[in-house]
Amino acid sequence: MLWHSILYYLLPLFFFLFFLLKRIYVFPTNKNHPPSPPKLPIIGNLHQIGLFPHRSLHLLAQTYGPLMLLRLGRKPTLVVSSSEAAREIMKTHDLIFSNRPKSTIASKLLYNGSDVAFTPYGEYWRQIKSICVHQLLSNKMVQSFRDIREEETGLVIEKIKKLCFDPLSVINLSDMFALLTNNIVCKVALGRKYSSEEEEDRNFKELLGEFEELLGIFDVGDYIPWFRWVNKIRGLYGRADNVAKEFDEFLESVLEEHEGREKSGDQKEGTLDFVDVLLEMQKKTTPGFSIQRENIKAIILDMFVGGTDTTYAVLEWTMTELLRHPDTLKELQKEVRGIGKGKQAITEVDLEEMHYLKAVIKESMRLHPPSPLLIPRESTRDVKLMGYDIAAGTQVFTNAWSIGRDPSMWDEAEEFRPERFLNNSVDFRGHDYQLIPFGAGRRGCPGLQFAVSVDELALANLVNNFDFALADGARGEDLDMSEISGLTVHKRVPLLVVASLATPCTLI
Repeated sequence: MLWHSILYYLLPLFFFLFFLLKRIYVFPTNKNHPPSPPKLPIIGNLHQIGLFPHRSLHLLAQTYGPLMLLRLGRKPTLVVSSSEAAREIMKTHDLIFSNRPKSTIASKLLYNGSDVAFTPYGEYWRQIKSICVHQLLSNKMVQSFRDIREEETGLVIEKIKKLCFDPLSVINLSDMFALLTNNIVCKVALGRKYSSEEEEDRNFKELLGEFEELLGIFDVGDYIPWFRWVNKIRGLYGRADNVAKEFDEFLESVLEEHEGREKSGDQKEGTLDFVDVLLEMQKKTTPGFSIQRENIKAIILDMFVGGTDTTYAVLEWTMTELLRHPDTLKELQKEVRGIGKGKQAITEVDLEEMHYLKAVIKESMRLHPPSPLLIPRESTRDVKLMGYDIAAGTQVFTNAWSIGRDPSMWDEAEEFRPERFLNNSVDFRGHDYQLIPFGAGRRGCPGLQFAVSVDELALANLVNNFDFALADGARGEDLDMSEISGLTVHKRVPLLVVASLATPCTLI
């Protein structure tokens, strides 16, 4: 009969789907998994991520603990929300958790994972990480770019000074910080600036902004492959392909420009930029490893993302907090102007004595780590972690934002109090896991020293030369602190200020 025939064909299919879904979405009962919120079919816990994942995961961790296991589509995901758990991931089991999960958009934008930040763990990654640490971002190399940092900082200060003569002028500090970091990274990486007011340079700035926006998009297709068609229909993958193509054409022209100078013998004098260094290394032969043209482009793109977006986010949030806390701003000005002794230009030599300045930046990064969830890691094999069983292939989100606000680690954790870092050895260089805005371990950010040098110099010169007030007579407590979500978190509303020149007596 008809219904018997239907059952004959449908029952095997039903049981197949039942056991398949059970295998995908139900954890084996003989394993001791971390606590996990209830899941929905197919999507798992994806609906609980929210627009601001660092905040949503922080709230979930209040209920389920500092090690929490989610199921994002078919991807098991461990959420780390304590310094103890972060130490286990980034130190005790650092090698096991040194892989990166596959990202479709990152692969499209970064030459199929040929960069440093997103490439899987392995021999290729070790080789290019070594190049970045020892050739591009060594202490010696970072110091060699000191003149560029000081020159570009001085140009931005002069630009703000001109605006000070107009009492009605409102200054967009967010734009100033973006301009500064972009100009520095362009000169360091490419040899010249690509951010003037010419039409082609505005296009470059917009292109870089779209690149960074795409890299921070949460791609549901990576977690539920069945849903990739949604991204294709809404044009997400098409946008990524177009941006990748435009950037490739731009970087190809940069490489050709450098190669043309070398062939003509018209080499510039002074410090080599990153492209020069990488092209020189391409000529060297290393057994089992060679740098291809696409590798150079991918590494340069990493320098832009890490050197511009995150660096100016730190400046943006730091100045925002200082304007919300005028007493702290006055204390910082007192230190900087006291050490500056009337100089208009603070140099990097002066920074060595500015302990309160360093404390202010640490406190800003505690409350506002530029990449709140860092870049996800992935386990390469099964491991026992703090008594729990973690399976191979588990993705890991380390919530640096949540760790920085942990009341068990920080007194008055939600308050901006730079004084907590005075006479305190806690630092962000990867040894103190309660403060990890740059990550730690093998996958820690290699550009830490470069970024901090830019931030310290810019902040010192700003508070040395200017007194600030909010536009339209607004008060600090009225500042909009809402965020734009992405890989790097910025203020949703640009930081608008009125600046006045510091009087000679206040500079002494």
